[in-house]
Amino acid sequence: MLKTTENQLLENRWDQTKAQDMSESDLLLYRSNILGSDKRVTNYGGGNTSAKVMETDPLTGEQVEVLWVKGSGGDIGSIKMDGFATLYMDKLTALKGLYRGVAFEDEMVGYLPHCTFRLNPRAASIDTPLHAYVPRKHVDHVHADAIIAIAASKNSRDLTQEIFGDKIGWLPWKKPGYELGLWLENFCLENPDADGVVLESHGLFTWGDTARACYDMTIEVINTATQWLADKTANVPAFGGAKHISLAARDRRAVAARLMPAIRGFVSGNQHMVGHFNDSDAVLEFVNAHDMAPLAALGTSCPDHFLRTKIRPLVVDYDPATGNIDEVLTGLPTQIAAYRDDYAAYYNRCKHDNSPALRDPNAVVYLVPGVGMITFAKDKATARISGEFYVNAINVMRGASSVSEYTGLPEQEAFDIEYWLLEEAKLQRMPKPKSLAGRVALITGGAGGIGAATAERYLAEGACVMLADIAQDSLKAALDDMTRRYGKDVVRTAVMDVTDEVAVAAAYAEMAVEFGGVDILVSNAGIASSAPVEETTLALWNKNMEILSTGYFLVSREAFRLMRVQDMGGSIVFVASKNGLAASPNASAYCTAKASEIHLARCLALEGAEAGIRVNVVNPDAVLRGSKIWEGEWLEQRAGTYGTDKDGLEEMYRKRSLLKRSVLPEDIAEAAYFFAADTSAKSTGNILNVDAGNVQSFTR
Repeated sequence: MLKTTENQLLENRWDQTKAQDMSESDLLLYRSNILGSDKRVTNYGGGNTSAKVMETDPLTGEQVEVLWVKGSGGDIGSIKMDGFATLYMDKLTALKGLYRGVAFEDEMVGYLPHCTFRLNPRAASIDTPLHAYVPRKHVDHVHADAIIAIAASKNSRDLTQEIFGDKIGWLPWKKPGYELGLWLENFCLENPDADGVVLESHGLFTWGDTARACYDMTIEVINTATQWLADKTANVPAFGGAKHISLAARDRRAVAARLMPAIRGFVSGNQHMVGHFNDSDAVLEFVNAHDMAPLAALGTSCPDHFLRTKIRPLVVDYDPATGNIDEVLTGLPTQIAAYRDDYAAYYNRCKHDNSPALRDPNAVVYLVPGVGMITFAKDKATARISGEFYVNAINVMRGASSVSEYTGLPEQEAFDIEYWLLEEAKLQRMPKPKSLAGRVALITGGAGGIGAATAERYLAEGACVMLADIAQDSLKAALDDMTRRYGKDVVRTAVMDVTDEVAVAAAYAEMAVEFGGVDILVSNAGIASSAPVEETTLALWNKNMEILSTGYFLVSREAFRLMRVQDMGGSIVFVASKNGLAASPNASAYCTAKASEIHLARCLALEGAEAGIRVNVVNPDAVLRGSKIWEGEWLEQRAGTYGTDKDGLEEMYRKRSLLKRSVLPEDIAEAAYFFAADTSAKSTGNILNVDAGNVQSFTR
């Protein structure tokens, strides 16, 4: 149930001390950012803000009115000044003379670049006329859940009147575009005292004569709707009350860990997809409810919602009371096939002669009773954001179904937005995916020099990475550094001892929940030891074997298990050593364990080939910089073996190589990237030496 609590209401975040010396364009940026900082105001990338500002025309030197408005594809919470399009208002007004009617409204988008002020390269969005033709200086358009709950109700017009009176008007559903801009202008002219308007199944427009007044009005209207909904629904069970009871948090993640790789395998036919799991209170309340399935089937209402989540989700046939996960996994192919068929039928019912081709027919959102919500998309951020959008949709359905009857968009209207030619053009302008986009990698020894360098290389190419290491402090430092540069979505860590099979299995389960599965394993965790054979203790021998042989076996075994569930193939890269091919004095335990790694890789290449799992080896030599195995006794021992000191050891290794070059962690990372990428799709069972040349380690 919705609760009547003060923390449901939005805080007015306007700080006049900060704002008092700002220009009009600066005030627009400030207003946008504080509105977008709260997802209850608008979802990521949704809504837009504008201001009509007097500027100096660079051609005439005269003062002209310019519309500053959020550009196409931006997000008001994170927008910077270069995210706004700027257009001459007199030219936007002149476009009315070119308008040929609603059947031709899409062609008006092509005229917007001709209205650009100061050659601003930021493309104007389809919503530009909605802001231009509202005859007020400052305009906000947001998708607040509380407002859309009213807008998506069957009697939304009556509810809007009941809540706001004549202060806020109402307009019926109309696809965003030029015609809706004219509707808004006409509404304002006919209702000069109104402070805003609710758009059916869409959102809220508010306006004001100053940036502060516009912001205050937006917050006030949302809070009014929020309080009204809270009062009306205080004693109403949400979604018809509970039908299921949630599993314990640990058990929810365990079920998700089994479901997500299986789903990922089915939905990654066209490109690798990444998953996200959400078991927040709002999600659990919905997936456990009596009315969840029929409400989910109605689809979402706000255009921003279903563009991110598709028209409706897939409800997984899981029963938390019986824990029928094996049965669900067996039936999953049938469920997913049925969803695809249903989506294709929807496309065929609604398509036009010029509609874009059928897109990926798989669901984006998967609802699991007692467990939560799973979303899949082309990258982790998109998967997470898609989940956030569906939480917005849940909040809308909660409010609308509690005070009225929730209504999704009519199917044809939904299709016409999803397959809008303008939306297709935007998709076609998207940059080409990076080479590892959608791939998920586990890197053992991830906090060390080679592991961290490999993670950097993968992240730069669009992969998601889980760093596993036994060194907790170093792992935390690596996480902080990579998160700062690549974002929090794409990096995870696991404190893991590769010799502990329980810990190894747990790391893979965690990765399955966080990203959906695994595509790449870089087995890199290692130690090094040096001692004459007669001084090599059994403990030292066993330690080398446990970490460098058994550890590689354990992490590979779990990778195989997960990769076979996904049935998408995969790449396993062993970081072995030149010493696995070329013997070294006083290092029998280390050299033998490394040789074991190489032969294990050959065996796994044989086993994995039929499943498309490639297994290859990178053999470094003398990678001193950043390597943790060179921080302790190993450095002193090798220096003693070759009769030099610590400072001279790297130089000695450089000089002994055929190419007379030092080998760096980044060099090993490049080889690990080659074996992970599609450029090596026809390579398995291979060894790539990255040792600057060592004749003893030539493989042929």
